[in-house]
Amino acid sequence: MNENNQSRDVFDAIADPTRRQLIRLLSEAEELPLHELTAQFEMGRTAVSKHLAVLKEAGLVLDRRVGRETRFRLNASPLREIQDWVAFYSKFWSENLVRLSRLLEEEEEEPNGGLE
Repeated sequence: MNENNQSRDVFDAIADPTRRQLIRLLSEAEELPLHELTAQFEMGRTAVSKHLAVLKEAGLVLDRRVGRETRFRLNASPLREIQDWVAFYSKFWSENLVRLSRLLEEEEEEPNGGLE
């Protein structure tokens, strides 16, 4: 867990396409009320609320009450964990492609392509 007191894994939270869509919608606005988010999906308010609860448990969504309305906004900082994970594997593949390229160049430099 980090400073956001996450109780759910960020990877688990973004595994669902609906939650990824909610993240995208929230990234495009400062904050949105539940009824505006619900209007973007072919599901009811309760289902959207459950998805938002998962994102909130992962620290990806913050909410606040404004009168009788709850407004949601994105907290993108937990996404850093995913970015770091992807960056590690991006570096892994880049390094392996460089090694493969070197091996192929060495093979081309050998007489008869290394065949005897």
